[in-house]
Amino acid sequence: MGTDTDHHFIERMTWDEVARHIANGAAAILPVGAAAKEHGFHLPLNTDRIQAEWLASQLAERIDALIWPTLAYGYYPAFVAYAGSCSLSSATFEAVVHEIAEGILGSGCRKLFVLNTGISTLAPVERALARLDAGKVMHLRIHEGPRYRQAAERLAEQSHGSHADELETSLMLALVPHLVDMARAEPSPAIGKEAPGPLTPVDTNSPNYSRCGSYGDPTLATSAKGEILLATMLDDLREKVAAFVTDRTVAQQRPGTTRSVS
Repeated sequence: MGTDTDHHFIERMTWDEVARHIANGAAAILPVGAAAKEHGFHLPLNTDRIQAEWLASQLAERIDALIWPTLAYGYYPAFVAYAGSCSLSSATFEAVVHEIAEGILGSGCRKLFVLNTGISTLAPVERALARLDAGKVMHLRIHEGPRYRQAAERLAEQSHGSHADELETSLMLALVPHLVDMARAEPSPAIGKEAPGPLTPVDTNSPNYSRCGSYGDPTLATSAKGEILLATMLDDLREKVAAFVTDRTVAQQRPGTTRSVS
């Protein structure tokens, strides 16, 4: 992970530098990525945060945006049985997202992108942002773009997965290979076709038993797969961001015109 985009993170700036960027029309990005969530034996607890901040930096470089500090605690109820994993309640997380987003917009930023690396966090973030101006806020769901979905379907060899699995481990091998311990990667039982409920590392009789905490088969991961997945994910995100920015620009240039942005 390079550092050439570090200048977009407001935590490394002074307040008056941030103010100048906002006055010049900079958009804002709020990454949402857990830093205290288990990811099997082979990935660190801050796996989501690493992905969120890298993706945010790439987008910020493209549109010259400011990146707010990552929201590293969230609603992650499926993993609390594993040491180090923390979860807020859905209501608390929703309130936190809403208040932070409201504060960012209140500082003068004309557009805000909430970049979400989670799955259980999707619904609370949607509810939080629904109470804000839809023309100013966009929820970026990193796994839902058409290019990424097609690449994931083409590349995946595992029979099941959604957490610390073949795909996520491939992403991390492409981003931070020195933090991935493939010697400890361990597949999980095929719990079912759908994503399981709360995982357990101790109850071997549970249908959601996963000794390592993964759901899928990370042993099939490669950095080459990760490079492809990252590229398609970025293409999807950039397209969505560009469409939002263009739509807002057109609306601002037409007095009296209102546009709905989803």
